[in-house]
Amino acid sequence: MSWQDLFSHLADDLGDDLGSDEGFTLVLDAENSSFVRFNHGKIRQPGDVRQGAVTLRWILGRRHASARLSLSGLAESDRATLRAARDRLRGIVQELPEDPHLLLNTHPRSTRSIDEADLPPPERITAQICQAAEGLDLVGILATGTLHRAFANHLGQRNAFSSAAALFDWSLVAGGDKAVKLSYGGTHFSFDELRGRMAKGLEQLAALQREPHTIPPGRYRAYLAPAAVEELLGLLSWDAFSCRAQRAGSSPLGRLVAGKEHLDPRVHLLEDTAGGIGPDVQGDGFLKPDAVPLITNGRHAGCLISPRSAAEYGLEHNGADARESPASLSMAGGELDAEQALQALGTGVWISNLWYLNHSDRNAGRITGMTRFATFWVQEGQIVAPLSVMRFEDRIYDLLGEALEGITRQRDLIPSASTYEARSTDSVRVPGLLLRGLTFTL
Repeated sequence: MSWQDLFSHLADDLGDDLGSDEGFTLVLDAENSSFVRFNHGKIRQPGDVRQGAVTLRWILGRRHASARLSLSGLAESDRATLRAARDRLRGIVQELPEDPHLLLNTHPRSTRSIDEADLPPPERITAQICQAAEGLDLVGILATGTLHRAFANHLGQRNAFSSAAALFDWSLVAGGDKAVKLSYGGTHFSFDELRGRMAKGLEQLAALQREPHTIPPGRYRAYLAPAAVEELLGLLSWDAFSCRAQRAGSSPLGRLVAGKEHLDPRVHLLEDTAGGIGPDVQGDGFLKPDAVPLITNGRHAGCLISPRSAAEYGLEHNGADARESPASLSMAGGELDAEQALQALGTGVWISNLWYLNHSDRNAGRITGMTRFATFWVQEGQIVAPLSVMRFEDRIYDLLGEALEGITRQRDLIPSASTYEARSTDSVRVPGLLLRGLTFTL
């Protein structure tokens, strides 16, 4: 029995035994995945994972309690497990106070999106990686397979989402702490694209073999490759776009929200569910709109409002999950050709990746972090030497404001590499950024 069929069976069974004023929501997280770990360019640990879990929320009026349960994939066994959890929650929920911010979807809208893309089999992808890695110190992990998400409630709403996706996340090691970090993935997998990214990585790997260069602290022209931009926006995604954080005054973009600061008018950010790789339904059963503008023309355009925040603040929700963080963040491209980025940089710092980012002054929008992996000193449009690891500190209002010189036309889709408990369906789509100045402090 497939995960989706099993889930429908379990949801229907729960709906057969409802008391007065009782209800439920049921959410599925499941996957059929293959993993291959590489070290020194060779297969070190292949394996398959078939796992599923459901989160059951039992509702009595405005009282509710939840439990998360692992599934065996066997219908009768899982049915018994879920019924036992329901009985426990029935006892618990009677002792709880009413939740004033509970907001349920009382207008059921069922959807079905089953897209098992024609991905190459994992054996073929693995063979291509091994061929490309011949003679290289390559370390990384390949994750491929189908991700399943589903929602059901006592009103008969059923939402099913299944999508095949692959991600290869790897590093080419030059020795010591020097490496080139790369990734490629999505719902389609092109061997030509993989070979192209590997070729660019080999160019940077050769440059890493040169004598390292050191620059004193100061402000330098810089280019942030898409992976570095993803790290930058990833820090903001913690709470910058959250309605709850903005209302509480803890958003690092608070001055933008208040209209006291603005970004470059070319900066456009949105939650792009239609362009991402995740489901279009959130955990309470509300459908997500195709897009939610967050920053338009460099100015605050909106935030992610979960049903709970909507109830608390008297707003209309926009399908955000409870965490109110982007799941499919997208930044608009510009006019700079990525192939001309080195020439446009001229003399300055090429940054492939950022690391250990954090807020150094949240209210001022000031952030700090480290360069890592392939970071180079560039002179007259040519890579001269690798740079030692450096720390930067700057304001996001400057990096995406007055310091922003160019945005690449091309953008990378970067799926989340997280496999904590389960593979993630989050992703970002970002360009590279050319900066007039980035401040390095040490």
